Amino acid sequence: MLWIKALHIIFMVSWFAGLFYLPRIFVHHAMTTDDATSERLKIMERKLFFFITPWAILTIVLGIWLWLGYGFTGTWLTIKIALVFLLVIYQVVCGFYMVDFREDRNKRSHVYYRWFNELPLLLLIGIVFLVVIKQPV
Repeated sequence: MLWIKALHIIFMVSWFAGLFYLPRIFVHHAMTTDDATSERLKIMERKLFFFITPWAILTIVLGIWLWLGYGFTGTWLTIKIALVFLLVIYQVVCGFYMVDFREDRNKRSHVYYRWFNELPLLLLIGIVFLVVIKQPV
C-alpha cells in the first residue's frame, strides 16, 4: 500500500504542477498581440493540458485505491473528496479556456487569469491540511 501512496503523491504533485502553470500561460496569452506568440502559446496550452490529464486520472484512481485499501472514513474525507471534485472542475474549465484561446475568442483579461491561477493553491492547502490533520480545518 505504501507504493500506491507514493505513486498517488507523485501523480498529485505532477497534476498540480500543470494546474499551476497552465493558467500562467493563459495570463501571457491574454496579454499577447503577436500572432506568432499566440500560436506558440496555443501549442503549449494544448500539450500541457493533455500532459496533465493522465496524472489527474492516475491521482484519482490511486486515491480511490487507497480509500478502499485503508477504509478511510469521516468528515475530513468527504470534504477532501469535494475539494478534489472542485479541482477536476477547475481542470475542465481550463480546457474550455484553452479552446477559447485556440479559436481566438478569449474575452478575459490577464488580470482575471492571474486571480484564476490562485484557485488550485487554495484547494491544495485545504487538501493537504485535511489529509495530514484528518479533521476539518
